[in-house]
Amino acid sequence: MKHTVFHYQTLSEVTQETEKLHVSLPLSDNTSSLFLPLSIGTKTAENRIAFLPMEGTDGTETGAPGKLTRRRYLRFAQGGPGIIWFEAVSTLPEARASAHQLYLTEENADVFAALLDEIRETSLKENGYVPVIIMQATNSGRYAKPHGYPEPLAAYHCPPVEPERLPEDRIVTDEDLMRFEAAYEKTTKLCQQAGFDGMDIKCCHRYLACELLSAYEREGNYGGSFENRTRFLKNCYRVASGAVTRKDFFLTSRINIYDGYPWPFGFGVSKDGGTEPDYTEPLRLIRELREEFAIPLVNITMGNPYQNPHVTRPYDHGNYVPEEHPLYGIFRMMNGIRTIQEAFPDLPVVGSGFSYLRQYSGNLAAGMVDFGFCAAAGFGRMTFADPLFVHELRADGKIDRTKCCVTCGACAARLRNGVPAGCLVRDREVYHS
Repeated sequence: MKHTVFHYQTLSEVTQETEKLHVSLPLSDNTSSLFLPLSIGTKTAENRIAFLPMEGTDGTETGAPGKLTRRRYLRFAQGGPGIIWFEAVSTLPEARASAHQLYLTEENADVFAALLDEIRETSLKENGYVPVIIMQATNSGRYAKPHGYPEPLAAYHCPPVEPERLPEDRIVTDEDLMRFEAAYEKTTKLCQQAGFDGMDIKCCHRYLACELLSAYEREGNYGGSFENRTRFLKNCYRVASGAVTRKDFFLTSRINIYDGYPWPFGFGVSKDGGTEPDYTEPLRLIRELREEFAIPLVNITMGNPYQNPHVTRPYDHGNYVPEEHPLYGIFRMMNGIRTIQEAFPDLPVVGSGFSYLRQYSGNLAAGMVDFGFCAAAGFGRMTFADPLFVHELRADGKIDRTKCCVTCGACAARLRNGVPAGCLVRDREVYHS
């Protein structure tokens, strides 16, 4: 299909387009439900808007937050979300996605702590409350670039994402995985020391824990059966749980429930061929995480931003033209989120993928919350473009179309290139700070 250019002038026009495409999106013209409080374990988020992990590739070489990192999070704090889901922080030096990805260590924990203090002070001053702050702990796996060039730590050979077959020594061993699991103990201790409210054991977008979920053909203790394919994630939880010393600290995950690759290379995909979703295993995984580790919330996402970004974050303009209309991608994401929330009504689900609708993304977020399809709405790209959109929604019931994300993908492109990321359209100041 040809590129679809976002042209909708009213919410009614968006609805008309969804009807034409035979997709159902719960669009609401009342966004007040987004400003209800949300209980998360012992914590309370003052509203139901989460700023999702968006890496800035602007940490220091030793992994501490840099000048631009601080600038970004203080802008987020001014924005007033109920949850700030802090960007990916590496658990090991060799697992960093870039030479400037954040990496929490004993030497820089005080720098993280100082930034968290500033975030809370800024939000309290500007908004009258502090956000719940979750740190995303990661092993970048296949996408590791700790020195600025690829040094993959892949779970298995995956033809859909390997233009050329990786050398065998880039496939991690079971012993490697056991060592990677162990690293979550120290990260969990430092995460608490720095003052985060919770920690996300990242399991999305085809990074290591996520990729292992689809290791159907891997041999050994981490491939084949469901028990083996989920072993790494659960062991990371066990290690992290053993390191929790604060009663007010919690563990959670940002989880892919659908990869978008044909079986046996995709998780959450039907085994009958093609790429139709099958949420049987994702539902089982979340149920088991809920039962064993009492996770107080979960964030749901899909796809691989490196290979099929139209699944993760539908767009108008990108480096390839998807075969589907962007609204189909939005529908698939919302339907998957709804499936999880309805299966676990007592588990708050944070949705993803709203930003494509630009000034109307708040209307979709509110509709999802109104109908009980998710408990909170997470925004990624929008936070780079317009970190004050929460105030706009609260005051006007809508997002300013002259400030919102235009889904051009430039922020993601800069991230992939290992240079400081931000919004090229709305925030060029970031490149001169």
